[in-house]
Amino acid sequence: MKQDSLKQRAAQLLELAGIHLDGTAPTDLRVNDERLYARVFAHGSLGLGEAYMDGWWDADDLPGMFTRILGAHLDEELKTLDTLLAHLRARFINLQRGEHAYEIGHTHYDLGNDLFAAMLGRRLVYSCGYWAEAGNLDDAQAAKLDLVCRKLRLRPGQRVLDIGCGWGEALKYAAEHYGVEGVGITVSEEQAEFARGLCSGLPVQIRLQDYRELHESFDAVFSIGMFEHVGPLNYRSYFEVVRRCLRDDGLSLLHCIGSNGPSARPDPWIEKYIFPNSVIPAASQVAAALEGLFVVEDWHNFGADYDRTLSAWRERFDAAWPQLAARYDQRFRRMWHFYLAVSAAIFRSRRDQLWQLTLSPHGVPGGYRVPR
Repeated sequence: MKQDSLKQRAAQLLELAGIHLDGTAPTDLRVNDERLYARVFAHGSLGLGEAYMDGWWDADDLPGMFTRILGAHLDEELKTLDTLLAHLRARFINLQRGEHAYEIGHTHYDLGNDLFAAMLGRRLVYSCGYWAEAGNLDDAQAAKLDLVCRKLRLRPGQRVLDIGCGWGEALKYAAEHYGVEGVGITVSEEQAEFARGLCSGLPVQIRLQDYRELHESFDAVFSIGMFEHVGPLNYRSYFEVVRRCLRDDGLSLLHCIGSNGPSARPDPWIEKYIFPNSVIPAASQVAAALEGLFVVEDWHNFGADYDRTLSAWRERFDAAWPQLAARYDQRFRRMWHFYLAVSAAIFRSRRDQLWQLTLSPHGVPGGYRVPR
């Protein structure tokens, strides 16, 4: 297809979302390189993201532009071979077992604690904050951590497990505010080292370990922002591990992103540049995986809060860029902007959700009163 025809097709598609090529609105797309059209129609989201990283196009309000695109379902018009291959890999290849389980740590979480410390705020918590009564990022993250502890009914002397503990902030909060002791596991060496320092002096042990290796007993088990890296072929195994590690009278909490419909296909750009081997679960997959193992005491959705969280992360990232620029180049900066903008748009358009599931092995006697 000739260049003019591709440009015309692109303009027609964007018009469906109220976006104009080289228009003056903040959500309009400005083209800096005419090769953009062929690249996008050949490679879909992968081509669009790489073209942005290379400076081939810009938009003043990137999250707003992507919200319009997702709201009009234009992404469904750009299914390419790259998309199909990513979907087939996720469906038929267990990309989260063995050495693959550590790839996400090496690729993403080991990028550098300086980057995440600049972006995430006072607490290194890389998951959705709880903004019900919070006015800023730090308060929203503290509220989320406290919400988790209250839902688990933590009390002094209990032993808790954090699967995918990140930089250790949740365990630190639980130990300091609820008097528990705990074990945290992660597949990131950078995170493990940082978490050990953060939790120094507290009854908290941090391990570089795959969750499938766990054979211990805990009063409570939680996982915050890790289930997205488990993979559909391992969902049942994950819940079996949680069940064998949880006391019969204990509670478990799962905090994860979820898909509205069928299992979300991995996005080729996100798969390549941000989160390798990661898949957003569908509610049907989660329900089937825990069937016969747990009673679902509560299924809480506050996905709209992720838009505010991601916007706050981008503001902090931009404010810290003069210091970060010594280590990261402009292409990385544009990559990170694209990642945060697309992610914010996904939640702003309500295409994905944020779930917290509270689970018990046999049902809480007398019922479970839900904290909010």
